[in-house]
Amino acid sequence: MTDQKVKWACDYCTYENWPSAVKCTMCRAQRLRGPIITEEPYKNSPDLDSSMEWNAPRTESGSSLLICPDSSARPRVRSASMAEIASKWSCHMCTYLNWPRAIRCTQCLCQRPRTSSPTESPHSSNVGCRPTLHSPVDTCEEYNDRNRLNTHQQHWTCTSCTYQNWPRTTKCVVCDLPRPNNQEAIQLAESAEPSSLINEEDRARWRGGYFEGHGQQRSPPMPKREEQFHRIELAAGAMSKEEQEVDFKKLKQIRNRMRKTDWLFLSACAGVVEGDMAAVEAYKSSGGDIARQLTADEVQLLNRSSAFDVGFTLVHLAIRFQRQDMLAILLTEVNQQAAKCIPSMVCPELTEQIRREIAASLRQRKGDFTCYFLTDLVTFTLPADIEDLPPAVQEKLFDEVLDRDVQKELEEESPVINWSLELGTRLDSRLYALWNRTAGDCLLDSVLQATWGIYDKDSVLRKTLHDSLHDCSHWFYTRWKEWESWYSQSFGLHFSLREEQWQEDWAFILSLASQPGASLEQTHIFVLAHILRRPIIVYGVKYYKSFRGETLGYTRFQGVYLPLLWEQSFCWKSPIALGYTRGHFSALVAMENDGFDNRGAGANLNTDDDVTVTFLPLVDSERKLLHIHFLSAQEMGNEEQQEKLLREWLDCCVTEGGMLAALQKSSRRRNHPLVTQMVEKWLDRYRQIHPCASLSDGEEEEDEDE
Repeated sequence: MTDQKVKWACDYCTYENWPSAVKCTMCRAQRLRGPIITEEPYKNSPDLDSSMEWNAPRTESGSSLLICPDSSARPRVRSASMAEIASKWSCHMCTYLNWPRAIRCTQCLCQRPRTSSPTESPHSSNVGCRPTLHSPVDTCEEYNDRNRLNTHQQHWTCTSCTYQNWPRTTKCVVCDLPRPNNQEAIQLAESAEPSSLINEEDRARWRGGYFEGHGQQRSPPMPKREEQFHRIELAAGAMSKEEQEVDFKKLKQIRNRMRKTDWLFLSACAGVVEGDMAAVEAYKSSGGDIARQLTADEVQLLNRSSAFDVGFTLVHLAIRFQRQDMLAILLTEVNQQAAKCIPSMVCPELTEQIRREIAASLRQRKGDFTCYFLTDLVTFTLPADIEDLPPAVQEKLFDEVLDRDVQKELEEESPVINWSLELGTRLDSRLYALWNRTAGDCLLDSVLQATWGIYDKDSVLRKTLHDSLHDCSHWFYTRWKEWESWYSQSFGLHFSLREEQWQEDWAFILSLASQPGASLEQTHIFVLAHILRRPIIVYGVKYYKSFRGETLGYTRFQGVYLPLLWEQSFCWKSPIALGYTRGHFSALVAMENDGFDNRGAGANLNTDDDVTVTFLPLVDSERKLLHIHFLSAQEMGNEEQQEKLLREWLDCCVTEGGMLAALQKSSRRRNHPLVTQMVEKWLDRYRQIHPCASLSDGEEEEDEDE
């Protein structure tokens, strides 16, 4: 209360400024020591304090001069009475005094706070209003507010697209519909305002209830079917009473014919408009057709003609509302001609056993750094028996297990992987991009695919990620803050943030880890490296691009993520590789080989023939060393020091071509038996398509010769 009395209110925009301010912070108007002087007929107004009188200089005609800045550019109207001023309501965001009929703030467009009771009039309550008995109000603001109100009433609303046109137009500017008679326009204008309020409130309530499903609930629990299609019911219920009476029977017939897939499709369409990825993913996971088009009945049921048109698909809606992330996923889904078949899909029973095995192998370290970690070292590789299949069967297998679009983008459009002939051909270290789900869990799925060959369907890894971030928040927060500051300064961005702003950004990173389907960031990859107890190498594109190929910005994912907060003796030196393309992560795996006798290059590995070694380059196509993420100030240095750090945390070697590479070691014999069994069962499916009879015939001939 003392702050409100000390502050002074601007006479033009009513913003409350600090006592030391000589100008208004909002409108830059000078602070006036006395009231605004208007024309001579109002100089003796009883509303002004007699102690604050001022003799204005007079002109030759005898009238007083005006001191109000820019008064010549604005018309002068009658000053507001004290009763009208006291009835104004104060905006809780910018403190602007708005007129009682305003439902939003004139300055910042913030929603007006609700009164204590629905029937309470704005004139009967002064809650949130400032005392203005001794602070005059600019009469020009009153004129502007009333002018806006009159202009809004003069607009006529199109009955087809609800666009508000100027009074002189005879047809709608958007849809060219002729202007209806005055009575219809007035009725539609009266019903449009409460409908928009209902839609905004319901939309906010739906968003709060959906995205906080794992936290605090804002809305009462609903049945599963009602909660699933809550958005469609809101859209259908936003009509006026007259329209509901006319179309009630028809809408009821349409609803009765709707199936669950139809409701999911309408929910996905509304999700594209609202920017809700979960609704689109729910429709895709149910097996819905991405190329499905909206019908006339569905458009009528959605009841939003300005957004939905007959014949539109999800891709059309994503283009109209500029949903770049959704459009990339939808276009990728449409372009996939072949049905995908990965090992975890063929063997659901073994996949569930592997998930239980992963959950059982999670442990939490005791001590100060209480991070979770996995006890088993598993690396997924494609079996070498694929090369024994006929070429046609091999092509079918690769079409069903690989992501051809990701492979092409990483190899051809930007040389990120397989750009070295020495590694890809002579050292037999070609990387393959496995197909992955296009949801927000693609990072977690790709990590488990690169290790165990399965998805994080039960969110076991996401829960472990959140628990590790929460329990070791201080350790990861220090690294993250120091790295973000250094990274910004390296691009010439010198800024300083308050601790409250750092804490707010960190809280957002923590919240992403706890939300299934939420996209993750670089910090989460750094934490995953500690959970796996092994380095993670990300090969990604350098620029964000839209679906049109336009560059949107830089990506920051490519580089090496080391488990720097663990002891080196506690970690494995065999890394995993991930690929990043346009907001999507994919597991990069190699194929088993038969040894290293015929390679002709590389260092002495001193391993048996059963171990598969894949050479992962630690430099890009320009022979520049990959960035090491989240280094401290003591660990940062020149390129030689960073190369020394890589040699300490990874098994490295220099090839004959002078390339620094990391060694990824895997063994089928030492691999987990459940993973080996799952891969064999998946490969048998392709062996049955076209059995390889040449080898068996040769063996039979040898037996007959003996």
